[in-house]
Amino acid sequence: MITLLDIYHKLSYAFGPQHWWPADTPFEIAVGAILTQNTNWGNVEKAIQNLKSRDALSARVIYEMPVKELAELIRPAGYFNIKTQRLKSFINFLMSDYHGSMKKMKNGEMHLLREQLLAVNGIGPETADSILLYALGKPVFVIDAYTKRVLSRHRILDDSRSYDEFQAIFHATLKKDEKLFNEYHALFVKVGKTFCRKSKPSCDICPLSTFKNIKKN
Repeated sequence: MITLLDIYHKLSYAFGPQHWWPADTPFEIAVGAILTQNTNWGNVEKAIQNLKSRDALSARVIYEMPVKELAELIRPAGYFNIKTQRLKSFINFLMSDYHGSMKKMKNGEMHLLREQLLAVNGIGPETADSILLYALGKPVFVIDAYTKRVLSRHRILDDSRSYDEFQAIFHATLKKDEKLFNEYHALFVKVGKTFCRKSKPSCDICPLSTFKNIKKN
C-alpha cells in the first residue's frame, strides 16, 4: 500500500527543493497567507509589492493606515474589501497580544497560537496553519485543495473528509518536523498545479504515476 513517505520521496526526487514560502520576513508570510485566500499567488505578489512600494509592509504602518488606503493597495489580491478587514483583524490581534512582533509570537506555544489565530475574523484552519508553519516555524501540516486531491485520487483518504481528518494522518504518520512539513506541503502544491489538476489531470506523466489504483475523478 502506498504511504505518505512514498509520496513524499517520489515528489522530492521529481521536483527537488521548493524554497517555499517566498517572502523576506515572517510578517510578509503572514500577510501573504491572508491575501492568498481565493486567488492565485501572482495576484498576491502584486498586492505585496504595492505595500512594499509604500513602505507599508509592517504591523505598525498597516495598523495605523486608513481602511480605504489599505484596500486600494491590496486591490490586486481580489476581494480586497473583505481581505482588508481580515488583514486589519489580524494586525489588531498581533498588536494587542504580541506588540506587533512576529518574533514574540513565535515564542508562543503552538496549540495556543492556533486557537488565537482561529479566533481572528476571517482566518480559518488553512490560513492559521500556513502562518504557524511558514511564518512561525511550528510543526503543523497545512491541508489545502491540492493535498486533498492527491490523497483522494490515490485512495488514501476521500476528499469529502474534514480538514482535521486529513491533517491527523500526517501528524500521526510523519515525524513532527517543520522542515519536512514545509517541503512536503510545497510539493503537493507543485504536483497539484503541474499534473494533478482538478480537470484534465495528467496522470500518465505524473511523478506519482508509478503508484497504481489512481482514481481519476
